[in-house]
Amino acid sequence: MPDTYSLPRRLGLVLALTLACSPLLAADAPPVATVATGRLAGIHDAKTGLNEFKGIPYAAPPVGPLRWKPPQPALAWKDARKADRFGPRCMQRPIFSDMVFRSDGMSEDCLYLNVWAPANGAGKKLPVLVYFYGGGFVGGDGSEPRYDGAALAQRGIVTVTVNYRLDVFGFLATPELAAESPQHAAGNYGLLDQAAALAWVKQNIAAFGGDPDQVTIGGESAGSMSVSALMASPLSKGLMRGAIGESGSVLGNLEPRPLAQTLQEGSAFARRVNASSLQQLRKASAQSLLDAAGQKDVPEFGPTVDGYFLPRSPTAIYAAGEQAHIPLLLGANSQEGSYVNLLDKAAPDPAHYRAAVQKQFGEHADAALKLYPGTNEAQIKANGTALAGDKFIAYSTWAWMRAHRQTGQAPVFYYFFNQARPAKRDGSAGPNAGAVHSGEIEYALGNLPGNAVYAWTQTDRQVSETMQGYWAQFIKTGTPNGPGLPHWPAAADKDGGLLRQTIGADTRTQVDRDAARYEFLQRALAGEHL
Repeated sequence: MPDTYSLPRRLGLVLALTLACSPLLAADAPPVATVATGRLAGIHDAKTGLNEFKGIPYAAPPVGPLRWKPPQPALAWKDARKADRFGPRCMQRPIFSDMVFRSDGMSEDCLYLNVWAPANGAGKKLPVLVYFYGGGFVGGDGSEPRYDGAALAQRGIVTVTVNYRLDVFGFLATPELAAESPQHAAGNYGLLDQAAALAWVKQNIAAFGGDPDQVTIGGESAGSMSVSALMASPLSKGLMRGAIGESGSVLGNLEPRPLAQTLQEGSAFARRVNASSLQQLRKASAQSLLDAAGQKDVPEFGPTVDGYFLPRSPTAIYAAGEQAHIPLLLGANSQEGSYVNLLDKAAPDPAHYRAAVQKQFGEHADAALKLYPGTNEAQIKANGTALAGDKFIAYSTWAWMRAHRQTGQAPVFYYFFNQARPAKRDGSAGPNAGAVHSGEIEYALGNLPGNAVYAWTQTDRQVSETMQGYWAQFIKTGTPNGPGLPHWPAAADKDGGLLRQTIGADTRTQVDRDAARYEFLQRALAGEHL
């Protein structure tokens, strides 16, 4: 009897079944990206059309003998590495109540990054955003929902968040650390981590569909300060083509401390923890170091002019035009500080206000009161809030804007964000009076849905849509302007002020006339005679 299922027919049947099943198999299989150190198996989100790769090591774990060393290359792996969960967050104290983490615990082994990319982006050379979190260089993590990269990735941008070392682990400087460094530098390990992450992106982002020559860096607060420092550093300034700064820079009153000062502070810290050698410091438990760093009389750890990452002060680097000559989008919020803090909770009356300004400015108090008058409660609340916000972070943002306008040889887009968060869902607090520090993050990155604390309104969603549009266009083109968006001109002198975009319920271009305030702060904080 003849074989009705001859070999050719059987092979054809097998092939047909294979082809019929292949889409299902492909859909079930995790997306794979091959980077310099091995293959990564990520997650495909069918709802968003994105591939997500989380917890990717961009450097070796900075533990043991690598504690307080510049980041070293990550080790290669053989089999496909699962990249389906966030890595650990860097060592930090629970300081900020608004930080929500999705990280895999906390550890010194924390140098990981995360990538969100369109699933169909292979070979398309898509623009890239690398975003650095805020938290005063003592807190934060790339897993926080407010930094989630999905919304911008759905707009065709490969989005990356980066973990970097914090607090004493990221910024301790001692004479022994400087002595062992080939560059005689110490501190700034957290900033060196960021530079290493940018080098990793340059080498590997094409594996996710990104264009290594079209990378924009961004960040908020300490992340924004980091962006201004990365633009100034010879180690990183060639690794970006655009920059976004949301509230903060390392210019003005937030200038990094001199190395000599941080070396003295580092030596005092070593004595505090009874470490007579660098070897003993490296053997100390991470928790004991973190606890010691949190004691009230310990100076805060942060960036320093180390002679390597920052060969000179950022102010000097920008003044000489030695920073990256790239488009810059930056600004601050309407309520970066509060009159309540300025008055130390005293009643907002003229006597208390004058006393507070006198305490802050001494012989310059009268000049300050001319620029920030407070003759009645309404004035005190408005101008006291402006003064507190300027001194905290708005002045440093303005100083960065002005410096880059003068020497950056690229357009600068300056904004003022004034959309106040709405009331909380649980009714425990009403809407804010203005846009508080960090309040713009969810709007700019499209993450209002990820913050269930607030009862977001249709107006909030419209503001977020506009702000996302600006950020996405800037990342793609170097200008925030695009179809359907209110026109945003580059910062330019006009009518005795400066063109600035107000972003909020009524987004429009206005003339900013606050320069006199910032110029006063520059002179007063420098101790100049006014």
